[in-house]
Amino acid sequence: MEHRETLLQYFEWYLPADGGHWRRAAADAPRLAALGFTGVWLPPAYKGHQGQADVGYGVYDLYDLGEFDQKGTVPTKYGYREEYLSAIRALQENGVQVYGDIVLNHRMGADESEEVYAQKSAWDDRNRDTSAPAPITAWTKFTFPGRGGKYSNFQWDWTCFDGVDWDSKHRASAVYQFEGKEWDHQVDGEKGNYDYLMGADLDMSAPQVIEELDRWGKWYLETTGIDGFRLDAVKHIRFTFFTHWLQKLRRESGRPLPAIGEYWKDDLGSLTYYLDQCGQVMRLFDVPLHHRFHHLSSAGGGMDLRSLFQGTLAETRPDQAVTFVDNHDTQPGQALQSWVSGWCKPLAYACILLRQEGVPCVFYGDLYGIPHDGIPPVAELPKLLLARKFCAWGQQTDYLDDPDTIGWVRRGEDAAMAVVLTDGPGGSKRMCTGAGMAGEIFVDLLGNRKERIQIPENGVADFPVSGGSVAVWIPERMAQRIAEAVSAL
Repeated sequence: MEHRETLLQYFEWYLPADGGHWRRAAADAPRLAALGFTGVWLPPAYKGHQGQADVGYGVYDLYDLGEFDQKGTVPTKYGYREEYLSAIRALQENGVQVYGDIVLNHRMGADESEEVYAQKSAWDDRNRDTSAPAPITAWTKFTFPGRGGKYSNFQWDWTCFDGVDWDSKHRASAVYQFEGKEWDHQVDGEKGNYDYLMGADLDMSAPQVIEELDRWGKWYLETTGIDGFRLDAVKHIRFTFFTHWLQKLRRESGRPLPAIGEYWKDDLGSLTYYLDQCGQVMRLFDVPLHHRFHHLSSAGGGMDLRSLFQGTLAETRPDQAVTFVDNHDTQPGQALQSWVSGWCKPLAYACILLRQEGVPCVFYGDLYGIPHDGIPPVAELPKLLLARKFCAWGQQTDYLDDPDTIGWVRRGEDAAMAVVLTDGPGGSKRMCTGAGMAGEIFVDLLGNRKERIQIPENGVADFPVSGGSVAVWIPERMAQRIAEAVSAL
């Protein structure tokens, strides 16, 4: 049986800031392995500028994994350094790889300010200056007094950055580019040049910056024993930076170190261009597919399902696509809110878990719910995960030929699977499971349909689906096996 990946994003935005998440991850490791997860993406583990309230993307000190009294706390939102390392070991001991969340685009919460000459860049066109250089007070000096030089004595000052968005001298907000600096080229072309995102923006052309990031990467890898990386905000960072960074770490460690980049853009051409520019050293999250799911969930049955996968990485570069339904940025109340409605979640998860294209990444908020917003877990997820583990194997035959109802068949060695979904009133799909399934009784794993379908000699049968739902037809014996596995969780 072929080995395939199934990933889990193990956090959502509104987790309690109780310092207990690393302990929860360690305790959860056996269950995650039983569900078929081969990799877990943990949240940023280093100290953020909001201390224990920081989700991790407002990076203050990359070397502080919950060890030093900085920003009013020793632990991060998720716990202490040793608990983080213990969680990694627990997951790995259960056969689950761990992906660290790497945030290198910016720094926030500097220890001291500096007077710097800077000019304003237009918010919507960073290539256009809207003022002459003038002195501003920028928070750009990071001395890390709480760490006292342990692990690294490197201190950051304004020469390490291209610009900021706050002038403390005049208490004014704008995009300020430091005099003598240029926004990094080879970044996304939105806003003319999308190098600047937030905080103090790292100058990825400064040799001292590259050297320090290389040192930190080696330290982090050796300290944590992490298996791979989730790379934040890659469209804002010089496209060839991670080519250098990842290849250096892989060469020096002798390890494959798989990486997944977050290039947030609903444009296939931009994603494939980035993959080629960076030398295909990583996979990318399939943002266009997420947006197809969001459209499906809000179109009131008006989406042409034949187009569901068109213009996506899963269709065009399946080996480089990490497919997902939602994440911490798309959940309600967050910056990229584009939440897939509850009725549509089982359909979307069937599309990423039960098809052969891409590596699926399940969202913590869908597996465990989001209490902050009263959102329950997706009840079907454990069954869909186990269906992927036990049944979604072998050749895939698509029946993507109807605007309202589509389906596909997977043919493994000892079982087949027929999936049919609709955003309309319901119907059926005539599909071939293969003559090897002749005589088998197929049932809908999700229980939306109660029929028992006996496969005829030619392997062709009509597989029904109820309105606005998905049916996952598998041999009854496999459904019983999955039911037993679910009850054992």
